Amino acid sequence: MTETPQELPNSDLETGQPEVDADALLRSLRRKEGGWVEWGQACQTLQKAGYSPQAIFEGTGFEPIQQNQIIVASQVYASIIGVGVPDAVQTHFWQKGSDSLYELRILTQTERAAVATFVVEKELDIDEAREVARAVKDISRFKPPEEFTDHPGDAVALQVWKSAREKSDLQARSILIAKGLRFAHSATARKKIEQLLTDFTVTQVRPAPGLPVYRLEDEDLPRILPVVGKLPLTKADLQAVPIVEETGAFQLVQFSGTGAWVPIPGWQVIRTAEDPIVLLGDSDRLPAPLPGAIGEVVIVVDRAQRQWNDQSYFVISEEEQLQLRWFAESPDVPLLGRVVLVMRPKKVLDEDYTQELWQIDE
Repeated sequence: MTETPQELPNSDLETGQPEVDADALLRSLRRKEGGWVEWGQACQTLQKAGYSPQAIFEGTGFEPIQQNQIIVASQVYASIIGVGVPDAVQTHFWQKGSDSLYELRILTQTERAAVATFVVEKELDIDEAREVARAVKDISRFKPPEEFTDHPGDAVALQVWKSAREKSDLQARSILIAKGLRFAHSATARKKIEQLLTDFTVTQVRPAPGLPVYRLEDEDLPRILPVVGKLPLTKADLQAVPIVEETGAFQLVQFSGTGAWVPIPGWQVIRTAEDPIVLLGDSDRLPAPLPGAIGEVVIVVDRAQRQWNDQSYFVISEEEQLQLRWFAESPDVPLLGRVVLVMRPKKVLDEDYTQELWQIDE
């Protein structure tokens, strides 16, 4: 690698150059010329030029998941350079550490710079970098106890302090206390953790509430049909109605536009919702994974209900992505709506059985 961090070339997005020498970029990536930051910039430039991640993989050997990591990490690197970090931190991440920087994507630019500096100072590995990033993200949502500052070390120390207070096993408690003392930055945070050496009070763990899960049955499952209009009607009116396609376990209705509908039974929780919308998800990817077979579920969110309570899950935005979260305390992040219902599809033991005409009830 011949270039220094100060000689980092600007991306096409920054320079506004319309022309991209794709062949040169592909050849450079294939030969692994330069460092990982340049690789990330090259992959991003190629993708913006219309190359798919699969095409880049076939031309360079960089797998799509690796492309995503180094693109995001190079963006994080550029953001911490923009904010300003010590030369040692800049040089360290110029040479290595893309996996650790990738974990900082959930933070603001200022937080990224602080955590990146802390990672280098403490020589943290990727798992520890991920833990610090999540702790800093969490502490930004709530007002922490006054003993803990917003420094990355104190953010981890706060999480450890909370966990240690919930442990009755002295060995597990001692391990956490040692970890907290290792990460604590301020004298007040350190003193707060040291108090656990003599205070053996156990704080009861507050369990998260269960999700409001329903399952469809035959009598609950409606069907959505298109309406042509009121007679008299013409053949053109009839032909103008789009074909309605029902897909999936929940019979989603699609048409030749940008929207879709899904039928939801008129349960009271649905009737009382003021502004309900539907999200689709997988049962094992929920904040409280559902037992039983893994499958698609419908998540109904009332966007009008944005007042926090500790018995509900809410939708928030992280990295411009919607996430479902439960908060034991009122968070300092905007709540976009409350989860009012999670619906499983109808359980069908033999789907072919129901298709036989002679099996239909008379």
